[in-house]
Amino acid sequence: MASRGSSKIPVDALTEKQARAEHVRLALEIGKHDAAYYQKDAPTVSDADYDALRRRYEAIEAAFPDLRTLDSLSRKVGAAPARGFAKVRHAVPMLSLQNAFDDQEVADFVGRIRRFLNLAEDEPVAFTAEPKIDGLSMSLRYEHGALVKAATRGDGFEGEDVTANIRTVKEVPHQLKGKQIPPFCEIRGEIYMKKADFLALNKRQAEAGEQVFANPRNSAAGSLRQKDPGITASRPLHFFAYTWGEIADKAAPTQSGMIEWMDAIGFKTNPLWKLVRSVEAMLAFHREIGEQRARLDYDIDGVVYKVDRLDWQERLGFVSRSPRWAIAHKFAAEQATTVLRDIEIQVGRTGALTPVAKLEPVTVGGVVVQNASLHNEDYIRGIGNDGEPIRGGTDIRVGDTVIVQRAGDVIPQIVDVVRDKRPKSARPYQFPTKCPACGSHAVREEGEAVRRCTGALICPAQQVERLRHFVSRAAFDIEGLGEKQVQAFFADGLIMQPADIFTLKARDARAARKLAAREGYGEVSVRNLFDAIDARRKVSLNRLIYALGIRHIGESNARLLARHFGTIEALRATLKDAAKDKESEAYQDLNSVEGIGEVVADALVEFFKEPHNNEALDRLLAEIEVEPMAAVTTDSPVAGKVVVFTGSLEKMTRDEAKAMAERLGAKTSGSVSKKTNYVVAGPGAGSKLADAKKHGVPVLTEDEWFKLIGETR
Repeated sequence: MASRGSSKIPVDALTEKQARAEHVRLALEIGKHDAAYYQKDAPTVSDADYDALRRRYEAIEAAFPDLRTLDSLSRKVGAAPARGFAKVRHAVPMLSLQNAFDDQEVADFVGRIRRFLNLAEDEPVAFTAEPKIDGLSMSLRYEHGALVKAATRGDGFEGEDVTANIRTVKEVPHQLKGKQIPPFCEIRGEIYMKKADFLALNKRQAEAGEQVFANPRNSAAGSLRQKDPGITASRPLHFFAYTWGEIADKAAPTQSGMIEWMDAIGFKTNPLWKLVRSVEAMLAFHREIGEQRARLDYDIDGVVYKVDRLDWQERLGFVSRSPRWAIAHKFAAEQATTVLRDIEIQVGRTGALTPVAKLEPVTVGGVVVQNASLHNEDYIRGIGNDGEPIRGGTDIRVGDTVIVQRAGDVIPQIVDVVRDKRPKSARPYQFPTKCPACGSHAVREEGEAVRRCTGALICPAQQVERLRHFVSRAAFDIEGLGEKQVQAFFADGLIMQPADIFTLKARDARAARKLAAREGYGEVSVRNLFDAIDARRKVSLNRLIYALGIRHIGESNARLLARHFGTIEALRATLKDAAKDKESEAYQDLNSVEGIGEVVADALVEFFKEPHNNEALDRLLAEIEVEPMAAVTTDSPVAGKVVVFTGSLEKMTRDEAKAMAERLGAKTSGSVSKKTNYVVAGPGAGSKLADAKKHGVPVLTEDEWFKLIGETR
């Protein structure tokens, strides 16, 4: 891993070796921050620090294009589908947006658009600009104009079926009107609740002794996710339409035209949207909406800009986490001052020790905040990720008066200390060097900001967390095995490893004291639990890989591995051979998977060469059936092929070429192997041509590539 010293070297002064090493380090660090933010609601850095990491990462990729992958900075989108609702697979993923937090980042976004499309300086670029509604994302499917399915975003790929509930929302048409109605279309937008309705609902809830909601967004989500549609119908929900998913025919060639079309066929669109044609106009709109924010009767947390021309949107395409052609310009976070009463240490499933601030309750942006992440021990000491002082070098101590803000108006974090209010008795916080859960040594690896427990096999915090991760929604998603149940079964020795979940029913049949006799259980609840477990005896390969809890393997990397290897047997065989020699073909195959670098490959190899892990996996595989992950389906001539782009492409940028191949169902790689199907080479192509000749891989010019895929340019 690269030393942090290289992060102080200007990007244009980095050698290729330094850039490659720092690129890996930044990817891992950003990946960990993303996992903490999106999966645990516990950010490990401030927005500013995170943005700085992202900017440097992107600057390195701009200077060294061969380092760029389609999985760069991938994040979990939203949250996994909630239990209690049927699941709906989105035909077109519902991805999140990139964020901009200041004017310069908006200008950079426009600059990236121009560079990607290779536009002349005087070529005009129009954007739609609209308020970013703080609500619940929704996808509505219509067939021959009739509403047939409604689904939440979920994890971006799979959402919750809330069709019955959405039919009760008055602003969602059951039948589209007009003549320009395609055979099928998915209209997407935001379910929200007006501020006055939210306050009135909370008042009624409090008077009835029912749940009160933290903010209008939560109240809208909670109201829609009712098992009884009658309850949803009683709640004052609204809907703004602003985009589309799968659609047979587009009614207009522009984003603005499509907004007008959605309005014409019966949807309510935000009347404040505007067409802007310069960075100055975009920023002026942001200021204008910011000034109106407090007077609007619904919550917004920023402004969204989208490239207006749909053909340009198509060319720009997507990265794994968001479209290249849109960005959310967020408003500054709200802040409040309170007192830090204590610092508690939580131990995560990987053994990471995370400090949590226990605060005197304070309202920030309409939500009562009592806890906030302190990220890591360096952050408490007033040291940033680059080793430089933050907050003027002021550390954080118990008893301090601190400034709290909700990052992106959502997640609480301590951003500063009011030094002149520090009690004389306050002492520097001593971060523990032993795990509070098991007493094992807690150590920091070189270059790591996180301190970890070394007692992986004996630490109860890690064992329980690994089991909780295994049954989580993005993994095996076993209903009825929540945090409390996993903790209780583990404490009683009933479930110690994943395989124990699937042998529980058989063991219970032989046990003298049945599960049904446990407090809180009965014949029906136990039968439901066993049915839920049996329903997960068949699982997709990507979910299995993610469920194993391997370090650095999130949902995105699990999908990449599942698509590349197809079966668990093929993955294990490759990893077994890769463990013998880093120069082996198996290791090179693993390392060449798009988005899987050396550090991730090493983590996989280490996990699968550990006998204990293989024994546990063998026990698990004896109880379940693993389904191969379906490949991308498309009729294109390059579907399923592996393509490498090299040299200075003249008719498209490298990013555009990779995005195009991905849309056509191909896989792109950064290196040539015998599994490569095509090398597309521009002028200046180097060693990859020699590799292509060595492996007998066809080499295409750009014109030949366009002819192959049936396009002209």
